[in-house]
Amino acid sequence: MKMAHKLWLLPLALAGTLSISSAAETPTPLNPAALMSKLPDQIPWSKVDARGAQSAVVVGDPAKPGFYMVYNKWTKGNHFSRPHFHPNDRYIVVLQGTWWVGTGPKFDPEHSTPMPAGTFVTHFGKQVHWDGAKDEDAVLLIMGEGPGTSTPVKEED
Repeated sequence: MKMAHKLWLLPLALAGTLSISSAAETPTPLNPAALMSKLPDQIPWSKVDARGAQSAVVVGDPAKPGFYMVYNKWTKGNHFSRPHFHPNDRYIVVLQGTWWVGTGPKFDPEHSTPMPAGTFVTHFGKQVHWDGAKDEDAVLLIMGEGPGTSTPVKEED
């Protein structure tokens, strides 16, 4: 085929490109039976508590049996939980910032271990740990089977 005979394909390619970009500008409405979403400003965060943490339940109810997912934010300023454990395994993804963790009944944030954004952590059920944030906020996604209660542990020196 000669080049002149192929030139008729150019308008078709351009039309296809324009229709694709137009589709991107006007999204098709989503079927709520197929998908549910919440933009970041629609996530129902709690107020910051006395420990310097806030949370937002996004799936399930951590107080009840069954699967749950919770966003947890430790605010900057050396805010930490005290030694505690949960009855079931919990799976955590660090979404933002650096999360600082420690294990055992000795509370020692100075010697905690940093977990940067992107880290995946498993808190094993009935194992003592503590955690928090130092100089920047740390945002986590915590997943597990409820009830996700927290049992405090007597601290050791």
